[in-house]
Order: sequence, then structure tokens, then C-alpha cells
Amino acid sequence: MPMSADEITEAITAALPGAQVEMTDLAGDNDHWAARVTAPQFAGKNRVQQHKMVYEALGGRMGGVLHALQLTTAVPK
Repeated sequence: MPMSADEITEAITAALPGAQVEMTDLAGDNDHWAARVTAPQFAGKNRVQQHKMVYEALGGRMGGVLHALQLTTAVPK
């Protein structure tokens, strides 16, 4: 069963408190997502480090129950 937008958001915000997560269903199938994650924890980190933090928050579910995630990260202004 694919992960829902709410499940993805909950996993990310549990690991990155204060993060803002905006989810977009790219294919209308609840299986291909775009996520924009804005988190204070990203300050001072490069894009690769930021993405790694999000993937770690998802606990190894990428490629399994979470098939595709297009990720954009940012530091709050």
C-alpha cells in the first residue's frame, strides 16, 4: 500500500519538528509525490545533506511503500 501525503508529512515533521511540508500528487495515483520541505534544521546544510535528512526521516521507505518522491528543500526565511 503506498504512503499517503499525510503519512509522508507526519514522518517528516516527526523527525524535523517545525518543518513545513507541501505535498503534490504528480500522477493522481497517490504513489508519485512532489514534496517541498522547509525546515530550520536545514540551515548551514547543502542540498544533498538536506535531502539526506528527509530520506532518513522516511525511515528507508523510499523505493518500497514510497515509490517516487520529487524533493525540494529550503531554509525558512
